[in-house]
Order: sequence, then C-alpha cells, then structure tokens
Amino acid sequence: MQHAGIASAYDRLAERWLDERFSRTDGVHQHKRALNFLADGAGGRALNVGCGCNTRFNALMHERGLEIEGIDISARMVALAEAADPAVTVHHADVCTWQPQHRYHFITAWDSIWHVRLEHQRALMLKLMGALEAGGVFIFSAGGLDEAGEHVDSAMGPEVYYSTLGIPGLLDAVSDAGCVCRHLEFDQHPQKHLCVIVQRLFRSTQA
Repeated sequence: MQHAGIASAYDRLAERWLDERFSRTDGVHQHKRALNFLADGAGGRALNVGCGCNTRFNALMHERGLEIEGIDISARMVALAEAADPAVTVHHADVCTWQPQHRYHFITAWDSIWHVRLEHQRALMLKLMGALEAGGVFIFSAGGLDEAGEHVDSAMGPEVYYSTLGIPGLLDAVSDAGCVCRHLEFDQHPQKHLCVIVQRLFRSTQA
C-alpha cells in the first residue's frame, strides 16, 4: 500500500473515535446539508471514503435509502466498522489504488483524503468525482489554504501526513471532473478546516 504509515497510525488510534473524547456531532450538520442536494427518494449507493469506525453518518444515509459501502486503509478501523454496522460493506484497501465497482449517488470523504500524498491528491479527487452518478453529491473536508501544501503532524501521537491542493486547486479539480461546487465553508473558523460539497452535473457544460 502506498500509505502504510497512515494505516499503522490509525490502527493504533482507532478506539479514540469510539470514546468520549470524540464528538458524535462532528460533521453531521454538514452531511445533512450535502444530502439535501440529492433528489427526494433517489436511493442508490453511497461510498464513505476513509470511513473509520465511527458510524455517525450512517443513519443519515440509511434514512435516504442509500446502500452504503465504506473503505479504509486501517484494518482495525475496518473491523470495528463492520461490527458497528453489519449492513455496510467495508473494503480494506488503499483508496488511491482501489477501483470503484459502482456509480455512487453520494460520496463522503470526511477528514480522510487529506492523508493522501499531495502528488496523488488530484488524481484521487478526479477518480471519486468520476464515480458519481449524474446529480450525485460528494462532500469532503480539506485544508483551506490559498495554495497547495503538505506537512506532518504528531498531535494525536503517531506522526501523520496531511496535504491539500489549496482552494484554487480543489475548485479546478471540481470543474475538470464535470462537477459544480454547491457549498464551500470554513466550518471550524479560525481553523483552516474546509467543508466542500460538490455535485455532478446532469449534463456536461464542457465543449
């Protein structure tokens, strides 16, 4: 796997997302907003990228009639996620090399894909948006910088890598994927935590 260090770090950290230190409401409001961009009663498939073991978004997706898949690089996270919600199919894989087998009506990548190496970020974004059905919605979080950047951080214990394409780079990728930005917000201001909601166009506007 290309990101074995991330897998090892999150194997060690997995239980943190199940104890009282982790907010059960983190990202929930943002996911409700994203799901509201879907057509009523649409159903279909959903993909949770870097799903982790905390299943707080699952109920929201189940309520919309979505059939959920998860993917995570951490074996420990996958085991805990499968135990927490057996109705969800969880893939133990590196999302950079994993190939989607379906089109998805909804994709979430909350606090996950920023662990992907900067040189792989754009290709991954394009792959995920390319897996959306027409009208499908993708919500993700990213580092809200004015330009591309990367760094390592050990605030949680293990050293963990972070990167971002920067706001202009993210919006370029959204446009190039045939999607449109529906919502962009610094949802934890003054932190540089960016929430982005995009939707695949029903008909491409590209020439």
